[in-house]
Amino acid sequence: MNKILVLHGPNLNLLGQREVGVYGTLTLEQINDALEAFAGEHDILVETYQSNSEGDLVTKIQNAKGSWDALVINPAAYTHTSIAIRDALAAIDIPVVEVHLSNIYQREEFRHRSLTAPVAIGIISGFGVDSYLLGLRAAFNYLSR
Repeated sequence: MNKILVLHGPNLNLLGQREVGVYGTLTLEQINDALEAFAGEHDILVETYQSNSEGDLVTKIQNAKGSWDALVINPAAYTHTSIAIRDALAAIDIPVVEVHLSNIYQREEFRHRSLTAPVAIGIISGFGVDSYLLGLRAAFNYLSR
């Protein structure tokens, strides 16, 4: 059984009420439920975690090494600002898939640059909840090779 950790960055706890034109109406709980349903169908152990704190996310990433087979992360705003999260992802030596609900390349110019993407095996952006499901599938498929 593959073990995949899914991390949600800052402000994603406000999904469903925050900028619904950009992020949609699904709540984080509904996204987590969809991830758990997918995991159950594919013999994946999945854990989800959300934090608005950069340090908490860094610690969770560091603790993933040796405990998880892969990591799916939506760093949210930290995508564009956090060298600490980028360095933690690089240090754990497990496959990382970066996901985003919105297409970051259709948004403000400052969102076009991801500091974390270069240390990920891939990035999926712009498909709403399907970005997460595709990210989980990509991590699963990568581990199955």
